[in-house]
Amino acid sequence: MFDFRFKVFHTVAKRLSFTKAAADLFITQPAVSKHIQELEQYFQVPLFNRKGNHIQLTPQGQVLLQYTEQLLNIYRNMEFDMNSFSNLHKGLLHLGASSTISQYVIPSVLADFHKKYKEVNVRLMNGNTEQIEQALLNNDIDIGIIEGQSKNKDIKYVEYVKDEIVLVSNVHHALAKKSSLTINELKKVPLLVRETGSGTLDVIAHALKPFGITFSQLNIEMELGSTEAIKAYLRNSDCMAFLSIHSVFNELSSNSFRIMDVKGLSIERYFYFIQRQGASEQLANLFMHFAQQYNFKL
Repeated sequence: MFDFRFKVFHTVAKRLSFTKAAADLFITQPAVSKHIQELEQYFQVPLFNRKGNHIQLTPQGQVLLQYTEQLLNIYRNMEFDMNSFSNLHKGLLHLGASSTISQYVIPSVLADFHKKYKEVNVRLMNGNTEQIEQALLNNDIDIGIIEGQSKNKDIKYVEYVKDEIVLVSNVHHALAKKSSLTINELKKVPLLVRETGSGTLDVIAHALKPFGITFSQLNIEMELGSTEAIKAYLRNSDCMAFLSIHSVFNELSSNSFRIMDVKGLSIERYFYFIQRQGASEQLANLFMHFAQQYNFKL
């Protein structure tokens, strides 16, 4: 029912690539070009500036993008509401999740969600907290789940799952037999950390503030771009790292990692659902409600 040409335009406008849009929509590139040409002829304005292999939106195209985003949201909500009369939920949900959540928390939720709502297709975007928030504000995703709570006034934050950040090492570490470390001992331990923009990094920095400690005072051996990279490095080094308890369940169960307590330091946080302020995406709300009822076997 929805004019497919608007969907084609929206996809090209977000991807800024005819080739990528064709791949996303499972149509040919000439078909994409034809739909865009038809819209330009209908409105009698150029929608894209073409410079070699690069394209960018014209001012007219930017206006149309705003309207197509509104139309797509209305259409998704209409489809959801009409399908609810027959208890059939269907559509496409764009979900974004920061790295720890997308790897260790949400996959089991998505599997059970798909079993119950087979007609709902989910596309999962992975990134750090900063990237997921920006994707939400850019309308690239309908809902996100992040590791830290920033204070962006354009975003609504809803508590999801409680998490704990723990200091871990491999079981053969020279300090592994100690019952705990002092803050001063922590400052000397070689540490692995995530990249700037990581929600985990922000939470750790906040927890260290009462001790008058900044990251510049810690012995940072290396910055790595993923939790899996940090875990692999830990297995073969004398470093330690602050990681989400959700990310090291297997290593703790197999006795390859151990938790190192730091006297006086406890780092707890929540994962948060994020939505644009004022937005009410039906599929996003359906997924959020389902995920909040999910029974994690921790």
